[in-house]
This record gives sequence, C-alpha cells and structure tokens, in this order.
Amino acid sequence: MFRRYDRPFRTRLGARARRGCGSRGREGRPTKIISYNLREHTASGELAAIAERYDADVLCLQECDSTDMPLHIGPLALVDQTRGNRLGLAMYLRSDRFQVHRTKVFALRKSLHDRVMAPAHERLLAAHLTDLQTGCEVLVGDFHAAPLTASNSLRRKQIAAAHEGMRTMKAGVPAVMVGDFNYPWFVRGLERKLSTTGYQLTRTNAPTYVRYRYFSGYFDFVTSTGFHIDDIDVLPQGASDHLPISLTARIAA
Repeated sequence: MFRRYDRPFRTRLGARARRGCGSRGREGRPTKIISYNLREHTASGELAAIAERYDADVLCLQECDSTDMPLHIGPLALVDQTRGNRLGLAMYLRSDRFQVHRTKVFALRKSLHDRVMAPAHERLLAAHLTDLQTGCEVLVGDFHAAPLTASNSLRRKQIAAAHEGMRTMKAGVPAVMVGDFNYPWFVRGLERKLSTTGYQLTRTNAPTYVRYRYFSGYFDFVTSTGFHIDDIDVLPQGASDHLPISLTARIAA
C-alpha cells in the first residue's frame, strides 16, 4: 500500500514528552494550521506574509519546488520536505511550540498519471510531534492525492494508506492530515467511509479551487482523529489556482 522513508530527529525528549499528554492536557492555545497548494511553486512568494498575518503554528505545502525551499518562513522552521520528485511537499512549524520526534515520507499507490507523466509517488509527509504547550504527542500529515485523471477509488485507497502510515509512527495519539485531496465529487461517500475508520473529514464552506472561470470546487480538506476542528476558513486567493485554507485544531476529550 505504501513505502516508507524514516527520517528520525536526534533530539533529547523530556519525560513529559515520552509519556504523551502532560498534566496540562488539552489546555493552551489550539494549533493553527495552514495548508496551501502552490501551483507548481508559483505562489511561494506569498508564504511569509501568510504565516505572519494568520499566526500559523504549522504550514503544510503542496506542489512546492524542493530545490527552492528556505529553512525559515517568517517564524516557522522547515521540518522536512519530499525529495523524490521536484514538485512535492514541505512542512514548517514553530520550533518554540513543537518538539519534533521524527518525520516520514510515504510513497502511496501510483495513478496512471503518475506512471506516465512523472514519478509523483511521495504523497504524504508526516511528523510525530510533542505540543510543548499541552504536553501531548500528536501526528500532523501533509497530503496530496492523485489528480482528477485518477478514480475516486484510487484516492480513497491513498487516503486510507496515508492514515495507516501515520498510525505506524505512533498509535493512539491525536492525528490531523491536511492538503489537496482532489476529491470534489461524491464527498459524502468518502465521509461515511472515513467514519468507519475513526477519522472525521472536515470541509470548508467555500470552494478552494478556482482555476477556470466557470469551474470551482472543494479540493482541500482536513481529516482528523482525536482533534476538534474548531474553525476552517478559506483565505484570499493569490497566485495559485488553489486558495489556502486555515484551521484551528484542539485536542478532543
């Protein structure tokens, strides 16, 4: 279902981080996550302003140029990025808010487009973190599904494999996955399918894809388990055909 690349971070973890949630539990500021498909890196110049204006704790990017990603974007530091294909995924976070245990890149099942056009197989970048405000261990995933030339069935398999892969990093901890799901039609069926696996799908109230004048759709989603997604907003459009989405994630009871 997936191939895994393990990139451990050689950090010394405190006793509270090793135990999972500390005494403060769910208290503290919820995590602010922004996800943005850069449309072949064309919107990369907007990232510093977005991170500052919307006070992001985590920034998950799709279709970014792996040869042109800075070590810092505003207050956020680069955690990891894909390297198997030029246009891939990258994740940034506040190093004073999170402690990084390790990251992994997962190669999910390929679509026909991947096989013919480019080897875009690295479709999930996941991080195992400790939230230093709450003392809780969490998983954050940056996901990019196969394009619309693939079937919804294949994308469902990719989503399921992505969730399975994240669970292999640390079972039983809250997990949230954001990104470009390329799933604008028949989303109710996907929601029902995910509910049987313990994951909840959260959509925006406005379209997130507006490339063509007469076509728009809901492409960018959030899936989560163990989190309450308090707010999910669509941010103003920039140079990309995707609009950034912003959400707040709070540890559930």
